Amino acid sequence: MSQLKNYTRLFMRAAPLFNAPVAAIANSRRFGRLVGRNIAIVTYTGRKSGRSFSIPVACRRSGDDLEIAANMPDAKTWWRNFLGKGAPITVRVDGVERAGHAVSERDEHGKVTVRVRLRSS
Repeated sequence: MSQLKNYTRLFMRAAPLFNAPVAAIANSRRFGRLVGRNIAIVTYTGRKSGRSFSIPVACRRSGDDLEIAANMPDAKTWWRNFLGKGAPITVRVDGVERAGHAVSERDEHGKVTVRVRLRSS
């Protein structure tokens, strides 16, 4: 097995260990406001499993638009739920949950960006 596959497997196993504390900090009253500008909790339904998943992501916000860079995209699967025409998503940002629509794109260099258009509140 290649070294990259070993790292990918290790990352996939470790991700929940990192996601839980990041999500807790983002949702906390004390620190949520500090990290809430750059961290959002996204909730989506898996396209194959039909299960609901919530994960913390780093994002940039401009009005009702969010841009999420899926770093190390080959080691992650969540962004694939939004390929093509995209899919519904819920985003907890600034302490408020908002519904939206997400579409992911992979560029010619392999970089993956998920763009979310939040519905007006």
